Amino acid sequence: MAPEPVELAIFPLESALLPHQELPLRIFEPRYAALVRHCVGRGEPFGVVLISQGREVGGGESRCDVGTLAEINECIDHGEGRYELHCRTGERIRICEWLPDAPYPRATVRPWPDEPGEPVTDAQCLDIEDRVMALFERVATARGAQLPGRDVVLGRADPAVDTSDAGQRLFALAARVPIGPADRYSVLAAPSAAERLLALREALDSVTAIVEFELSGN
Repeated sequence: MAPEPVELAIFPLESALLPHQELPLRIFEPRYAALVRHCVGRGEPFGVVLISQGREVGGGESRCDVGTLAEINECIDHGEGRYELHCRTGERIRICEWLPDAPYPRATVRPWPDEPGEPVTDAQCLDIEDRVMALFERVATARGAQLPGRDVVLGRADPAVDTSDAGQRLFALAARVPIGPADRYSVLAAPSAAERLLALREALDSVTAIVEFELSGN
């Protein structure tokens, strides 16, 4: 049985965030200063969702309905409604209903764990991890740079990531690949681990083609 929706402050962003990512924020807009005071005062997380149309500043933006929780780990108050936050994203959430923006964006949400689907095997995870490593090695060679260890590059060194869970492993991997907001959101919003694997493969195909084109000098 699905848990009851809970009301949550929401921060729409122009980038899609995946679980277990660092999220630094500089706050100066009054509505988000109010959000910070609310969350810090109550010790509550907020949600982050991708803006599908519009900008972070000014209001009136259109928002996607899948996001993540974000915990405020550090809040520096610079005065006059300006804050510097160091946050980290957590579990995936789904918007149930948008509420009036009074005084900041709010919605009722539920956690959205992976839905049942075709199993993702360790061999499939290793295959796409190898492709990501090959991409980074291609770039590093072109720049004369040295890569860190495989686990660091692939996001497997993060103790918060359960590498025995294929869905979480794919989230961690996707967070390291330089894909655009739309592709990152496709990975985030994939209902199951198997569908996330397909979305990540397609995104990786696109970014690999772009890198090869740029490095070829054409």
